[in-house]
Amino acid sequence: MRYILSLDQGTTSSRALLIDHAGQIVAVAQKEFPQLFPRPGWVEHDPEEIWQSQLAVARACLARAPTSLVGNGYSRAPAIAIGITNQRETTVLWDRITGRPVANAIVWQDRRTADRCDQLRAEGKEALIQRKTGLVLDAYFSATKLQWLLDNVPGARQRARNGELAFGTVDAWLIWKLTNGRVHATDASNASRTLLFDVHRMAWDDELLEIFDIPPSVLPAVVPSCAVLGETEHDLFGAPVPIAGVAGDQQAATFGQACFAPGMVKNTYGTGCFMLMNTGTAAIPSRNKLVTTVGWQGPSTAEPTTRTAYCLEASVFMAGATIQWLRDGLKMISSAPEIEPLAASVSDSGDVYLVPAFAGLGAPDWDAYARGTLIGLTRGTTRAHIARAALESIALQATDALTAMMGDSSLAIRELRVDGGACGNDLLMQMQADFLGVPVVRPHITETTALGAAYLAGLATGFWADGAEISAQWEVDRRFEPSMSETVRRTKVERWREAVARSRAWARH
Repeated sequence: MRYILSLDQGTTSSRALLIDHAGQIVAVAQKEFPQLFPRPGWVEHDPEEIWQSQLAVARACLARAPTSLVGNGYSRAPAIAIGITNQRETTVLWDRITGRPVANAIVWQDRRTADRCDQLRAEGKEALIQRKTGLVLDAYFSATKLQWLLDNVPGARQRARNGELAFGTVDAWLIWKLTNGRVHATDASNASRTLLFDVHRMAWDDELLEIFDIPPSVLPAVVPSCAVLGETEHDLFGAPVPIAGVAGDQQAATFGQACFAPGMVKNTYGTGCFMLMNTGTAAIPSRNKLVTTVGWQGPSTAEPTTRTAYCLEASVFMAGATIQWLRDGLKMISSAPEIEPLAASVSDSGDVYLVPAFAGLGAPDWDAYARGTLIGLTRGTTRAHIARAALESIALQATDALTAMMGDSSLAIRELRVDGGACGNDLLMQMQADFLGVPVVRPHITETTALGAAYLAGLATGFWADGAEISAQWEVDRRFEPSMSETVRRTKVERWREAVARSRAWARH
């Protein structure tokens, strides 16, 4: 048996999965790593912790493969190729000679550069940046994080100009480490999250580099998402393994959900909530504060599934993290699964709304200064009402996102495909179907992020023939049909938007 090794480097843990030809998971390993919060609004990771944790789980996963081992190596490499998927926008800067990071990575959630975005907005740069990159001007993306590192790490800017430093999102950092520095590359989906990449020309943009004061010498090469870009160092896994698939986590999940046709939409319920719609070969500009992003890119000779596809995306910052807050911050529940029966113990939220803007609001509001708001409390409010309001907040944020997406694309939405840890919550999924007014479909395998990276790598190496073979492996676990009346649905959404308005711009004062 031969497999694809999928490396899924996430915000709170590194994971590795072995995927067989039937699209089934035959081995999994996972390791959490520390989250660093040096100041309010700052979020960092140690890049070496990312690398060591990812290497450890990759080796553990390969060791669990049903193939014989000889000594410390493998009698034959059980993985035919590696696919990489990663937390996006998180920014790493390292020394080209030593391969060591010059500072902690600045994580996508970090808000320290919100003021810099305000400054650029005041200078009239926002429209140009959005036109070229498809992104909104926000601290969420990589460019201002990289600029901050160059300006605040002693000597970094001059060293960057001298060609001594390398920048990358987490995919590029892993590729560098896996190849022992032979390959400095990122794929088009990750490049499109930096605010430095022109998604229409599919290239780094000199004008954007000048705006953010980024020396071109730090940038990785941009490679297809589905193509062999190098091999791992022999000593890492006992034999060189080709790296053949790379995509940011949400684009990989879209691919893993087999959303290959324009108008197909998936939503991932993880730490945040990320909704992507395939818009085909058209980079559709958003009128509703969504982002236009590269979904994936294959070689020009690729079969249709892996040719360049664009997506509209809505990013919600707090989804599963809201449930974690109830558990760890308020101590309202002792484990995440407890929220479903607690929320189901009341028939509604009692007109209580939780707006989980703990790190600002993402799409479609994009307010870095919004803050969490719990509103509508009375003496009759119980922890069950608050728990239900927390679940509703996840579904209502996603509803805002899909409403904006339909307005931008003018594409008919027949269903929403879902994945991520929180999609196992049946009450949340029913809420989602009710608030959206369209069916919500949960697949049999919800590890779609890792699966998408594996599919990209497998297509590049001939492990799978084409998209049709992959689509045939996608199976439905459960379909949630909307059951809420249109009147009730509309009222719920309107009240939610009133609550969101109360949370806006709070941190400005």
